[in-house]
Amino acid sequence: MRWRERDGVKWLEADLPGARAAFSARLGGVSEGPFKSLNLGRLTGDRAEAVRENRHRLAAAVAIDPELVLIGRQVHAAEVARHDAPTEPPAYANPAPGLPEADGHATARADLAPLVFVADCLPVALAGPGGVAMIHCGWRGLAAGIVKRGVEAVEARAAAVGPGIGPCCYEVGDEVLGAFEPLGPGLAERRMLDLRLVARGLLQRAGVESIEVSEACTSCQPELFFSHRRDGERTGRQAGLVWLAQPQPAASESGMDAK
Repeated sequence: MRWRERDGVKWLEADLPGARAAFSARLGGVSEGPFKSLNLGRLTGDRAEAVRENRHRLAAAVAIDPELVLIGRQVHAAEVARHDAPTEPPAYANPAPGLPEADGHATARADLAPLVFVADCLPVALAGPGGVAMIHCGWRGLAAGIVKRGVEAVEARAAAVGPGIGPCCYEVGDEVLGAFEPLGPGLAERRMLDLRLVARGLLQRAGVESIEVSEACTSCQPELFFSHRRDGERTGRQAGLVWLAQPQPAASESGMDAK
């Protein structure tokens, strides 16, 4: 993965077979206070007009039509919605309530871009013969089977796991540790769970052959990422999005560490 920048917006970019994924940082937007600056989440308490502007800025930076971005209401479950048409209404471009529940989105259309919002959970991009998918992977979704459903939705052969909370900052209880015991030992040191290892293990079990994982911890880097664990309820959301590859306008590469 590599850091990219356009018009002040920074994102971590990953190449997948026939596809491209982008994982946004919190830089380059207009939000203020705890949502500074590129907050993409409508349900955070941020101003709706700021969220709309931020979403359009990210879409412009990665050269995606904001009305063709696919989103849903995330509930930490395992539903992966298949899309053959844009979201109606186009709620990413014009934030609106009433979206169907879904923690993942899949499509085979080259003009559509599945997106999930995150603030410690892992955004996971998938690509395969059936198209592309983006899934929202907190511990509940991972335990409920969202990885397997996302992989099956597009027959995924490759995955890119974006920034999320690292084992340095993710202390969990017995319920969470117990949910992943079938994956074997080594996922946690005492109560510090490595969610990235959980995701990698589930991807491998589902048959994904190529897996790239960012080592960036959202909780450790307040200058780059929003974090619910670090900041509590009043914080913003970054995003992961993926689309079938098409020629893109040039963007500058950042010298930032791409881990």
